[in-house]
Amino acid sequence: MTLLNRYIFKSFVKNLSILMASFIAIYVLIDFFEKIDNFSEQGKPIGLVLKFFLLNIPFVMDQMSPVCILLAGVVTLGLLNNSNELIALKAGGIPLYTIAKPIIFAGVVVSLLFLAMSQFILPVTFAETNKIWIEDVQGKVPLGIYRNGRYYYKGQDGFYSFGRVHNDAEKFMRFSYSTWNDKYELTSLIAAKGAYWGESIWNLLKGQHQIRSDQDSFHTEVFENRPVGLPEEPSNFFMPEYHALEQSLLALYKEAKRDQDPNDSNKAWTNFYGRISYTFLGLPLMLLGLPLLLMVYRKWGRDLSIAIPVSCGLAFVCWGGWSTLQSLARASYLNPLAASVSVQIFICLVAAVLLYREDV
Repeated sequence: MTLLNRYIFKSFVKNLSILMASFIAIYVLIDFFEKIDNFSEQGKPIGLVLKFFLLNIPFVMDQMSPVCILLAGVVTLGLLNNSNELIALKAGGIPLYTIAKPIIFAGVVVSLLFLAMSQFILPVTFAETNKIWIEDVQGKVPLGIYRNGRYYYKGQDGFYSFGRVHNDAEKFMRFSYSTWNDKYELTSLIAAKGAYWGESIWNLLKGQHQIRSDQDSFHTEVFENRPVGLPEEPSNFFMPEYHALEQSLLALYKEAKRDQDPNDSNKAWTNFYGRISYTFLGLPLMLLGLPLLLMVYRKWGRDLSIAIPVSCGLAFVCWGGWSTLQSLARASYLNPLAASVSVQIFICLVAAVLLYREDV
């Protein structure tokens, strides 16, 4: 690595560190004042409060990484331009691409580090902060689990198993309810293709009801639509979601590869590709931000006071487009891989054209 490359690389790392520390401080400070009353009302010790906010830092870093990489690249090139170093380098015959190479290299290295954090650190810390906030502070006890695409819940008299259609809707698919005697023998099993909660009662669709008639046989009743009175209702099914951030990249990949319902498979692939694409979103944003910085300088002749807001606006627009495509992919309107890489490809193409024009 040449002296110039080391100089620019170190400047990028320094600027990224300052930006990341600033974002973490602002986020944690706001989050602290929002949640400290909850900890105080529950009488939680200060050690638990500090543990919660310290473990929340990897989540903040993961969420802020694209913006920080973009701004670090823009600030690094902007400072070179403000000190006339960029003009001197270009006057010496060094093209912009060569000057930007150490910035791009640093962006790649940092993105890979964030990807490693997403695999090894973030799932552990995010799961622990969820546990502290949901169980210790809010006092909610998870009464069920989520495994292999299904929810399992132990009720007052029996066991429920189902797939949730939508987190906010009281509708379920592949619903079953079973009861057992003291000898752990199955006494009744209701299985239905679908179920919904309406008018204070369960309504089951297209299923069958098996009832133990004697020691070795069951009586089976098939039905199309049947209201059934069960001890629990949907509001009793408090279970923390199997959140994508609580899973490592390898776990997300295994979940996506598992044979399951097409909708669940589509969501699993979207979570996997989306996690990776979000981690690398900062790199194409930075590539686009570098030529835009020079365009802003030529148009307004100002310092970073205009370039930084323009960069933040660019990040917000691209993040909005990325989020929209992810939502469409989860709803099975788009291919998960195409939804995850299309924004990056488009930004990289535009950035390549603008960088080329700056060197011409």
